[in-house]
Amino acid sequence: MNKSEILAFLNANPTCYLATVEGNKPHVRAMGMVKADEDGVIIETGTFKDVYKQMAANPNVELCFFNSKDGIQIRVSGAVEAVDDRELKDEIIAQRPFLKERVAEGGYEAMGVFRLKGQAYVWSFATGSEPKTYVQL
Repeated sequence: MNKSEILAFLNANPTCYLATVEGNKPHVRAMGMVKADEDGVIIETGTFKDVYKQMAANPNVELCFFNSKDGIQIRVSGAVEAVDDRELKDEIIAQRPFLKERVAEGGYEAMGVFRLKGQAYVWSFATGSEPKTYVQL
């Protein structure tokens, strides 16, 4: 897959698994990705959550996207960067109305938005034994 095909796959399969590290202990959880485009992969979480604190302390993460129907998995790894963009946060709130209450109570600071510009590795049952190749996102 090339970069545009990978971005299309991520957007078509927005539920991913995010791996972080706290100390020397890994933590993995399911997340709903906001979007993936030429500017990177955007994720959002509450600033009160452990996952936010883990990414703030150690920005090195990995996201794993999987489509069981096609048997394709894409892992994106790299360092996240915090994004403080009011317009983007408004876009996220429009997509996720449940965040309105969080922002009403804690302000926009209650939203932790991160961008990941990393490298992607595409795996499938058909190509799983081939040497790994990476695509820069």
